[in-house]
Amino acid sequence: MNSEQLSWLIRRHGIEMTHISGGSHIGAVLSATDIVAVLYNDIADVDPRLPKKDDRDRVILSKGHAGAVIYAVLAEKGFFDIAELKTHYADGSNLSGHVSHKGVPGVEVSTGSLGNGISIGVGMAIAAKMDKKKHRVYVICGDGECNEGMVWEAALVSNHYQLENLVVIIDHNKMQSLDTCENTISLAPLAEKWHSFGWNVYDCNGHDHDALRNAFSKAKTILGKPSVIIANTIKGKGISFMENDILWHYRFPHDGWEYDMAVCELHKDKPEGVVDPYTPDGISNPTFPDAAADIGYDHTTSAGWHPTWYNAGNTEER
Repeated sequence: MNSEQLSWLIRRHGIEMTHISGGSHIGAVLSATDIVAVLYNDIADVDPRLPKKDDRDRVILSKGHAGAVIYAVLAEKGFFDIAELKTHYADGSNLSGHVSHKGVPGVEVSTGSLGNGISIGVGMAIAAKMDKKKHRVYVICGDGECNEGMVWEAALVSNHYQLENLVVIIDHNKMQSLDTCENTISLAPLAEKWHSFGWNVYDCNGHDHDALRNAFSKAKTILGKPSVIIANTIKGKGISFMENDILWHYRFPHDGWEYDMAVCELHKDKPEGVVDPYTPDGISNPTFPDAAADIGYDHTTSAGWHPTWYNAGNTEER
């Protein structure tokens, strides 16, 4: 399986998992998919047969709300049965909404409180360096997560200890929670900020697998300083009506046109050799959105939208 095939399957699992569970954060899952696919397929030294081997690379999803993306890739890589993905967010399931290491082989730490993942990663990288271990630590952060003071404390410490074994990847989809990053707390100039903290900085298209592989490969050659890859991505990437729409930070694909159109769009771009584990032949008679479908609106709070906002003149929630 190549990384393009893996990324398609991760997206398909993400749609199914959030659809079945009614769980949030599909937009964040889709933006991080290509990063995760390249990292697990081509870069990180991890082994499903030996998930706790001492010399494994450590991969931490610091933006823990996108936990479905990690569960999907671990299942595809053989860390646990793919069928377990259908239990996502269910009572008693190991696959909680925010990523959890409890009972899930391949997950290093539970995250969700933003800033914790990168801080733990720094500690792991320091420990590895002190013990003269050769493994690397990869941490996937959200761009909105960079509002957290812990992120910049971690950045300072990483430079101080010259952690060349640490690579942080920022899923820079430019949206967070209820608005754009720029309208929440401006991050610009993001690359210059990391550079000023003493980091080696790469800026690339976070959906271009060759560009990601190139950035990861270059980071391995750097000595004496940590590396950050600013992966420019699109929230909701791969599903046209979810792309760059903050609504899909929390919303899940409901029964009807939302789920049907998401699956149909994925099937239009299904790579050769990939089998859809849920709808192998796609959806034969899909429901299409009608004129009242909630598509194309600016759902950011700065535009005046609110989840309990009502259309003028009627009581239908938009």
